[in-house]
Amino acid sequence: MTDSKYLTDRTALLLVDPYNDFMSEGGKLYDAIKETALAVGMFDHLREILGVVRALGIPVFILPHHRSKPNDFDGWRHVNPTQQLSKQWQVFAEGSWGGEWHPEFGPKSGDVIVHEHWAQSSFANTDLDAQLKQHGIERIILVGFVANTCIESTGRYGMEMGYHVTLVKDATAAFSHEAMHAAHEINGPSYAHAILTTEALLKALKE
Repeated sequence: MTDSKYLTDRTALLLVDPYNDFMSEGGKLYDAIKETALAVGMFDHLREILGVVRALGIPVFILPHHRSKPNDFDGWRHVNPTQQLSKQWQVFAEGSWGGEWHPEFGPKSGDVIVHEHWAQSSFANTDLDAQLKQHGIERIILVGFVANTCIESTGRYGMEMGYHVTLVKDATAAFSHEAMHAAHEINGPSYAHAILTTEALLKALKE
């Protein structure tokens, strides 16, 4: 049976894509996530979680998406529609305000910034697994964007790699309520070890 304890030296918070384009008004994707984010209180819950996690000494890992460049995917054989749109819109564009960290939720001193991921999984073609292992992490708590894509893909791969995976259903957002439902009620139970609210997570962290 899985141990229920979130030991501070074996647990990490994985915050995905804390960019201005997602989290700040005027960001290219802010309006797309705003409705679901506000519906679950995502911004306030992230504040609560980060405050408790940092106070407990639990490490925070920042999992950033690739910062767009005009020549992205040139010569690639298999560019998917989402990547094509990212190139067209220059989401999180390198050198732009949208590609900068959100001033409140971006990395702080001591956080681990993982290599940028090109698609959805923060494990694929990055140093995330190596960084987690070197820090002695066994449990990963996923928050940020987007619930049914990057969060799900990273969580699934993490489970396959032997990590205990926790989703926090009110500390994430998606582009629709249907996507949020799919992420937590349909797909999440197939790979996550725990799907919690912020309140339940913070209680478990403090036990």
